[in-house]
Amino acid sequence: MVLSWLEFILCAALIVVSGTNLSRYGDVIAEKTGLGRAWIGLILMASVTSLPELIAGISSVAFANTPDIALGDIMGSCVFNLAIISLMDMLHGPTPIFSKAEHGHVLSAGFGVVLIGIAAVSILAHDLIPSFGVVGLYTPAIMVIYGIGIRSVFLFDKKKIAAFVGEIAVAARYDHLPTRTAVIKYSLNALVIVGAAAWLPFLGNRLAEETGLGQSFVGTIFIALTTSLPEVVVSVAALRIGAADMAIANLFGSNLFNIFILAIDDLFYPKGPLLSHISQNHATPGFMAVIMPGIAMVSLTYRLEKKAFLRLGWDALALIFGYIVNIYFLYTLRGRG
Repeated sequence: MVLSWLEFILCAALIVVSGTNLSRYGDVIAEKTGLGRAWIGLILMASVTSLPELIAGISSVAFANTPDIALGDIMGSCVFNLAIISLMDMLHGPTPIFSKAEHGHVLSAGFGVVLIGIAAVSILAHDLIPSFGVVGLYTPAIMVIYGIGIRSVFLFDKKKIAAFVGEIAVAARYDHLPTRTAVIKYSLNALVIVGAAAWLPFLGNRLAEETGLGQSFVGTIFIALTTSLPEVVVSVAALRIGAADMAIANLFGSNLFNIFILAIDDLFYPKGPLLSHISQNHATPGFMAVIMPGIAMVSLTYRLEKKAFLRLGWDALALIFGYIVNIYFLYTLRGRG
C-alpha cells in the first residue's frame, strides 16, 4: 500500500507542476497567435485545468475498466471546484469574494446546475432513459446543452471577459518568449499530464482494493482531488494578480467541461450506456454539486459585504459544509449501491 500511495503522490506532483506550466504556455499561445485572449483564454483555462479529468476518464472506461473511478472523478471534481471558492474567499482579503464579482457568473453557474442535474437524475433513472447503441440519450443532450451554454456565456459576457483578461495582461508579458518555444513547452507539459492522469485510474483501483474504501469513494475523493489540483493552482495564481473574476470563471467553466467529459466517457465505454454500469452512490456528489452552485448564485445576487468567521463569508462556510457533508455521505454509503 505504501508504494501505491507514493505513486499517487508522484502523480499529484506531476499534475500540479505541469498544470501550472500548461496554463502559462497556453496563455502565451493565445496571445502570440492573435486568436483573442478574452475568449480563447477563458476556454483554455477551463479546458486545460480539466485535462486530467478528461484523460483519467477515458483511461478509466476504455482501458482500466473502472467506470466508477471515471464517474467519481467527474462528480467529485465538480464538488471540489466549488469548495475551492472557499479557499479563494480566505485569500481574497477583507471582503467576501462574491461581493464584487461580476453578476454574469450566475449564467455559467446556472448552466452548470442544469448539466449536473441531468447527470445526477440520469444516474438514478438510467433504466428509464433510452439509448442509441452503447450511448445513453443523456450524452447528446449534455453535448447540445454544453454548446448552448458556452455560446450564451460568451455572448453575454464577452465585454466583461475582455476586462478579466486585461487584468492578467498587465501582469503577464511574453515578448521574450518565441511562439515555437511556447508550443513545444505546452506540448511537453500536456504529455506529462496525459501520462500522469492516465495512470490515476489504475492507482485508484489498486487503492480501492487495498484500503477497502471502494471505487466510488476513492474516485470521488482521492482521484478527484488530484485531477482538480490544476484548478487550485490556476485559481490561486489568478487571485494573486488580482483577477478574481477569471478564477471564478475558470471554476464554473471547469464544471461545465467536466459534465461534457462525462458524455465523452460514454462514447468511449464499450459495454453500453456508462451510467447503467456505475454505482448510484455517484448521485450524492451530483446533487451536492447542484446545491453548492445554488449557494454561489444566491451569494452573487445578495452580495454579502462582510466575512463571518476565519476570514470566510457565510457563503464560503456553506460551501465548505457542503463538501464535508458530501464526504460523509460517500463514506457512509461506500459499501452500498
